[in-house]
Amino acid sequence: MNKASFAAIGIQEDLVARLSEFGITEPSPVQEQTIPLLLEGRDVLAASQTGTGKTLAYLLPLLQGINPDQKSVQKLVLAPTQELAMQILREAERYGAHRGIRAMGLIGGAAIKRQIDKLREHPQLVVGTPGRVRELIGLRKLKMHEVTTIILDEADQMFQLSGAGEVTKIVSSALRTRQLVMLSATIGPETKLLANKEMKNIAEVGIDPGMMTAQSLEHHYVVSEERNKVDMLRRVIRHYKPERAIVFVNATDDIAEVTAKLNHLGLPAAALYGDADKVTRANVLARFRDGKLKVLVASDVAARGLDIENLTLVVSFDPAFDSEHYVHRAGRTGRMGKRGLSVTIVTEQQTFIMRKFARELDIQLDEREMAFGKALTEGERSEFRGGGAGAGRREGSAPRGSEAGPRTGKPQVRTSAAGTAGGTGGEAPAGQPGAAGAGDGAGTVRREQHRPGIAASTRSAASPAGKARSNAERDKNRKNKGAPKWLKNKTPRGDGQ
Repeated sequence: MNKASFAAIGIQEDLVARLSEFGITEPSPVQEQTIPLLLEGRDVLAASQTGTGKTLAYLLPLLQGINPDQKSVQKLVLAPTQELAMQILREAERYGAHRGIRAMGLIGGAAIKRQIDKLREHPQLVVGTPGRVRELIGLRKLKMHEVTTIILDEADQMFQLSGAGEVTKIVSSALRTRQLVMLSATIGPETKLLANKEMKNIAEVGIDPGMMTAQSLEHHYVVSEERNKVDMLRRVIRHYKPERAIVFVNATDDIAEVTAKLNHLGLPAAALYGDADKVTRANVLARFRDGKLKVLVASDVAARGLDIENLTLVVSFDPAFDSEHYVHRAGRTGRMGKRGLSVTIVTEQQTFIMRKFARELDIQLDEREMAFGKALTEGERSEFRGGGAGAGRREGSAPRGSEAGPRTGKPQVRTSAAGTAGGTGGEAPAGQPGAAGAGDGAGTVRREQHRPGIAASTRSAASPAGKARSNAERDKNRKNKGAPKWLKNKTPRGDGQ
């Protein structure tokens, strides 16, 4: 069966030629289904995995429907974050400039007076964040009476960050005859509620609705003790050798510490904070896109909607809050059919979260062990150790993918307490503590592969005095390493974003 062309689904010749200049010759499934509906003027509710081409699915019909000679705002796109809004704006300028279309960004954090001045230049397309757009509508500086189409990109996330009330006020400020389009990787109850209230004759588009993540993605997880997570992160990045990678950290307070440690380990990294100013965030992203940084350390909010070319690896330093957050994290890679890898670092007690995500998202989420210079599967672990069918499995763990109950067994040698075999990654000499248990037949011991010096630091951290010293050093690192001045003086927030 031949794939449809952009021309066949209604895109005009000049836009088709512009697409081909950037190597885009055939529409993706979501573009193929959505573009004809938008060109007909239908209200659309579209659900599709991240990285499937949703931006061009609505942007091409928008640009085609704008009259460059009309000096008023005709189309409005709302996005949940500054980065996503600026990304959409760049795409709009890339494909619309040759038509004489003026596009403008209205984002929070930028000087509002300058934005008001630029509105006097009569842009036809506005891309903005809900808070700033609502503010300018309230000041009567952004006129909505000639807006014919409103797009809500990443609708679910927008409601979480801005609240449904803010978005509803913006939609209500336009004429009832306007076209409303909502797109997201996940369609939640607030999105459905607004759609039923504000849309007429809804056309629903669902691309593989049962599949939340792209088929080109691989999903792995590795197990580490909490105190060894940064070293595990280093090993993951060194092993997979990505051109660039995004690392997701749940708590904002931990971002500076992880960034500083990666730089100390020789991995050029920078932090992307959700509440940093526009210029700081833009500079960090520019350096990351240009290849001057290998690793971007960010929270979910800061990295939502980012589209980075040649991003092959996403690492969750902490497991995602829920399966929806996991979908958006993993969706930063494996975009438009390209291969991608999502790796999550978990503790032994958190492995149940991986089984939960695998079940809810219907994905293969496999454990890997970083050992012998490789990322080993369960079968490979057994082969390397010369054990039987269960040699590579942690004692007390259920087989991967099973729905077994709580783990009852305990890993025999997971920490490097003084005198145990696991502290050095080798066998304990005869006559020393731990030697008798090394091959006692109760199940092969899982031994961590440590770099020189790791065992000593682990023993120190295991004592009460060592714990107190580690906590003090951790606090000192947070204040004095890696964090920008604005963050050092900022009152800590409790929401983890």
